[in-house]
Amino acid sequence: MAFSFLSRFRIRADKEAEFIELAKAMEALAPSEPGTLSYQFYRLAEPGMFAVYERFTDEEADKAHGAYDHNKSLIERMIACMDGSYTRELLYDLESATKA
Repeated sequence: MAFSFLSRFRIRADKEAEFIELAKAMEALAPSEPGTLSYQFYRLAEPGMFAVYERFTDEEADKAHGAYDHNKSLIERMIACMDGSYTRELLYDLESATKA
C-alpha cells in the first residue's frame, strides 16, 4: 500500500503568485525523487485555498522528499506564503480500508 495524503492550506493573497511559482518548481522536481509516485498541487474553489496530493511508496520516501536539498528551501519559502497552518489527511486504498 502506498503512503498517500492530501494537505489543504490557505495562501496569503499577496503571496499567491510566488507560491504558484514554488509549487510548479516542486512538481517539476518530484518525478526525479526515488519513491515519489505522484505529487500535484491544486487550487481549491474557496479563494486563497490550495491543496497538494502526495503519494509515495512508503512513509520513508515521504520523509526523504522533505529532506532533499533541492526541496528544503522550496518548502521553507512555501510555508512563508501560508496564512496559518495546514491540514493533512491520510488516504487509504479502498482494499486496505475494507480489511482494517
